[in-house]
Amino acid sequence: MFALTNKPDMAARLYSGLIQLATDTDRGTDCMKVIQHIAGVLVETYMVFDEPDQAMEASLQELQSMLGCKPVAGPIGHGILPPAHILDQETEKGRMAARIFFEEWLDCAFEFHNLILVIVHNVLVSWEADGQHRAETFRLLIECTHKAMGFELAAQELCDVVIDRKVACEGWSLADCIASLSAVSGRRLALSLNNDACMIFRGCELPDNLDQVVFVMTQEAVRLGVPAGTDWRFGLAANDVPVNAPVDLIIGIEPYCQSFFKAIGMKNQYEQSVSCAKAAGRMLAVASGGEIPEMEPAIAKPLAMAAITETYKSVCMEHAIVSV
Repeated sequence: MFALTNKPDMAARLYSGLIQLATDTDRGTDCMKVIQHIAGVLVETYMVFDEPDQAMEASLQELQSMLGCKPVAGPIGHGILPPAHILDQETEKGRMAARIFFEEWLDCAFEFHNLILVIVHNVLVSWEADGQHRAETFRLLIECTHKAMGFELAAQELCDVVIDRKVACEGWSLADCIASLSAVSGRRLALSLNNDACMIFRGCELPDNLDQVVFVMTQEAVRLGVPAGTDWRFGLAANDVPVNAPVDLIIGIEPYCQSFFKAIGMKNQYEQSVSCAKAAGRMLAVASGGEIPEMEPAIAKPLAMAAITETYKSVCMEHAIVSV
């Protein structure tokens, strides 16, 4: 027989691990990072249930009862939450931590989830003793959890859409799927910016805002098995070459993306861009992961990069022409 998991020991190790992830030797512990890591742990536990979104709402209600308070109401002030690409990066660290501990868990998923709620409750209550009101911290945790779940569901749904609707029904190739999602990500990013914020390309360097979204795509692909390497930007078009965005592919998939974003209430265009980048990275893993990939990573990676950068450029150029 298996011995039951040592729950107090695992809870202590998980909590310690999350704190270490958010601690810098010079600046100490970043509480906002801890909140994002906890949100990632929660999202990972919800994914084992048949209806993750419903599991999330029930879980947060249970946590509210445990805390004995409702989250602070009203709009979240600008700049309080981290930008979408940072939130995705940090919550993914929490998800990875949850997967590591889940592997050694010998009880059922419900028990693991209940243990996580106890840890979260204890963290929020202990922080209140240091002056961080639990209702405010709880609100931040809810916001981060909702957004992280939104990114995950979007990545799943958009990949399913391109496979079920475009590959199965319209004969799209996996290359088309990768390019279309990458391109929509670049388009939503450029549309999220003010006209002056579409930064100029400097040689082979990407503008900072585009580089941040590209990082979401590349990290998602690498997490799911695409080899890491320096060949992502190989063969990108030079600045003096006419912009060549895959317009037909964008027209083919963007309405589906917008319909899904509307259904889940994701109105922020930058968050939409991050979601599409995450989906594109996942499609890259479908096409280029494994021992015998359908597309060689050396081909799929630059394809995705070209689609996102060329589309970003095309929208920025349209902005520039309109503003003249």
